[in-house]
Amino acid sequence: MSPNRIRIPAALAALGLLTAVPVASASDGHPGTRHVLLISVDGLHQTDLAAYVARHPHSALAGVVARGTEYTAARTPVPSDSFPGLIGQLTGGDPAATGIYYDATYNHGLLPAGTTSCAGVTPGAPVDLTEDLDRDQTRLDAGQGLSGLPGSVLGMTGVPQTLLNQAGLPVDPRTCRPVQPHEYLKVNTVFEVARQAGLRTAWSDKHPAYEILNGPSGTGVQDLFTPEINSTGPAGAGDWTTDNAATQQYDGYKAQAVLNEIDGFDHSRTRRSGTPAVFGLNFQSVSTAQKLPKSGGQAGGYLPGGTVPGPVLTSALDFVDGRIGAFVAELRRQHLDRSTTIILSAKHGQSPTDPSALTRVADGKLLDGLNAAWQAGHPGTGDLVAASADDDAMLLWLTDRSPAAAAFAKQYLLAQNGTGTDSTGAAKAFTRSGLQTVYAGADAARYFGVRPGDTRVPDLFGVTQYGVVYTGGTKKIAEHGGVAPDDRAVPLVVSGPDRDARTVTGPVTTTQIAPTILRLLGLDPRALQAVRQEGTRVLPGIG
Repeated sequence: MSPNRIRIPAALAALGLLTAVPVASASDGHPGTRHVLLISVDGLHQTDLAAYVARHPHSALAGVVARGTEYTAARTPVPSDSFPGLIGQLTGGDPAATGIYYDATYNHGLLPAGTTSCAGVTPGAPVDLTEDLDRDQTRLDAGQGLSGLPGSVLGMTGVPQTLLNQAGLPVDPRTCRPVQPHEYLKVNTVFEVARQAGLRTAWSDKHPAYEILNGPSGTGVQDLFTPEINSTGPAGAGDWTTDNAATQQYDGYKAQAVLNEIDGFDHSRTRRSGTPAVFGLNFQSVSTAQKLPKSGGQAGGYLPGGTVPGPVLTSALDFVDGRIGAFVAELRRQHLDRSTTIILSAKHGQSPTDPSALTRVADGKLLDGLNAAWQAGHPGTGDLVAASADDDAMLLWLTDRSPAAAAFAKQYLLAQNGTGTDSTGAAKAFTRSGLQTVYAGADAARYFGVRPGDTRVPDLFGVTQYGVVYTGGTKKIAEHGGVAPDDRAVPLVVSGPDRDARTVTGPVTTTQIAPTILRLLGLDPRALQAVRQEGTRVLPGIG
């Protein structure tokens, strides 16, 4: 979780009752597809993939593209962040359907974490589905208590909900019980539909809070491997994201889990369970290489101009290519290459790619100023900002949800000019709080396609000027979570048996991955609630 996200306790939204998940009926799947391996290379842009394949025509990534349909105009949901990005891929829905706008948000209808006596408690609380929920955030096993870490991490449980600190979860006022991450998701997942059909499921990701992927039933992912990326890293200083070599080591554990699953074992390789029908992982190495100014004494990010990767990012791309090559080779060795479709994409991109465009803005100072101005004009009131998520967009939840309060916040922010820093740390001026457009109150709800007063939607959504990253320091040169093309223009390739290379240049969204997975497996895409709600289509060219 980014250190610049501010959460000030104040108020959270009630969970709606979920409708029953319909039974998935068989449909025409792709002949021979019995397994779908989904790979999210977080931060990867479509331009990165195209350039890498051009420079390395014999690489594993080039092979994946050569055996598949490549969608060159794919876009992620907004905000383009990890939770809405991956959940979109696995439900078929945008935040309006899923209720998931970020990993750390706010809900005006739930009660604060730790509430045990709910009568008379004013609703409103943070929903923090990050590493903060771990039983022990400092440990790679999130507090499970394994000896011999980090090497023993593959012995981590595949049921990470057991590693969550229940006192950190918001409380449902109707039951006065903590709301589990999977209960907070409003729609079902690909994993749940697959399990209904008697198929095996697995996934590997970066926090135990990814238990949300289990879906409302709580049983979607049978083997969920979630080593904590924000735990203390191997050097003992900083977490696994502060050095790209450490991030690659971390990703290596998840890649080994996938190799074990290809071989028919669970992620730990201690129990034979059969190769999953739906499985996969996310890679973090590219994302951290894009964000770090330096790592191992070398420059992170892209070279001037923003198209050629620097040395750290080049190393990360080569690492990911090598791991994907290992997956392909193991599928072939296990005679699964003819029955497995690989889908390659990314939860999000990263912005800006061009280092000269970077403007770092200290959002904490902006929000402190907003709260002070509100209190000055409204004596006796508390802070106006209940919670925020600011990376390269601004999401605010307000304690006062009146039109007047929304207008006040918008006007204040658009009037703020100041000085931030550029990619070298030198002073760089900014205007309008670094914002290009601000949607506040009912306009914010309409922007996301929900009704005004929705308990989860941000009360203010700010689209940043290109290159603006909200951070009080100089530890990162790019971020994600916004709407810029650098955030949203990610690769999407469906590669598998009997597929010839094909390029689709028309616009598609990564939410179309979910119904496509089901179609490939011969299951009904309309078994997904978000697919029915939003009319999400199977990707073109998938028969």
